[in-house]
Amino acid sequence: MARHLLTLDSLGRDGIRHTLELGAHIKTRHGETIKTLEGGRVGMIFDKPSTRTRVSFEAAIWGLGMLPIALRSDELQLGRGETIADTARVLSRYLSALVIRTFEQAKVEELARYSTIPVINALTDEHHPCQALGDLMTLQEAFGDLAGLRVAFIGDGNNVCHSLIQAAGYMGFTLAVAAPEGFEPNPEIVAAARVNCASSGGAIELGHEPAVAARGADAVYTDVWASMGQEEEREDRARAFAGYRVDSALMALAAPRAIFLHCLPAHRGDEVTDEVMDGPQSRVFDEAENRWYVQQALLYLLITGEERWERLS
Repeated sequence: MARHLLTLDSLGRDGIRHTLELGAHIKTRHGETIKTLEGGRVGMIFDKPSTRTRVSFEAAIWGLGMLPIALRSDELQLGRGETIADTARVLSRYLSALVIRTFEQAKVEELARYSTIPVINALTDEHHPCQALGDLMTLQEAFGDLAGLRVAFIGDGNNVCHSLIQAAGYMGFTLAVAAPEGFEPNPEIVAAARVNCASSGGAIELGHEPAVAARGADAVYTDVWASMGQEEEREDRARAFAGYRVDSALMALAAPRAIFLHCLPAHRGDEVTDEVMDGPQSRVFDEAENRWYVQQALLYLLITGEERWERLS
C-alpha cells in the first residue's frame, strides 16, 4: 500500500526526522546530482496559484531524475465530472507519485484513498505539511536540536499554523500562537498535538497577545492576514489583525539569537515590516530554498518506501 503525506501525522516523529536528515544531505549536493529515480513521473495538480511550491517541487522532481507533469483540475476530466476515485485510479497507472495543491483537505484524502501511488499534500485550506518541513529544516540549521525551542506564531491560526502545531507535538518544541479572537487554530488539531506533546516535551500555547508569544522566542513566524480564497475578507481582516504586525519592537522581545520566519509571499507593511523582512534576523529565503530539499527527500522516501537512503550515500 502506498504511503502518503496528507498531514504531518502521516509521517510521525520518525518520518519527520528521516525527511529532515535526508533533506540536509541533499542540500550538501544542492539537489542537482541525484538521479536515483530516473524514468519516474510525478503529477502535480495545482488548483491554487503557486510560486515556491510549484518551482521547488519541479526542481526536486528533476533532481531525482523524474519528469514533472503540471496539471490543473480544469484541464482534467475531473473538472468535467469524473470522480476523484476514478481520477486517482487512472493517474496511479501513469505516475510514480501525485502532488496536489487544492482547497479541501477531503479532496486530498479521497485521492489518497483510491491511489496506489504516494499522494502528497502541497497545501490545503487546513494543512501545509511541506511548508512545515522546510520550516523545521531552517530551525535545525539555526539552532541544531528542535527540542526545547520556543517558536512564536503571530497571526491567523491557518493551515501553516496547523502544520506547525503538529510539528511541535512531534518534535518537542513550544509553539506559542497569538491570534485575534475568532481566528484561533482548530481546537481538534491543537488537542491531538497536545497528546503528542506529553511524550515529546513540546507545548502548544494559545493567546491573543503578540508580545506574550514573542517574549523570549527563538523564532518569530508570521503569515499573510488574508490567504488565497479570502481576498474578499481582506479589509475586515486588516482591521482584525491590527496590532499583529511583526516589527523591530516585537522582534526585540524575542531572544537575542532569534530568527524571523515567513512562509511567503509576504505582504510587506501588513503582517511584517521591511526592516524585519530584510534584516539580519530574517531567514525567509533560506526557508524558501529548503522547501526544495525536504520535498526531494520526501519524494524519495515515499516512492521507494525506504526509511533510509543507502542509494543516496
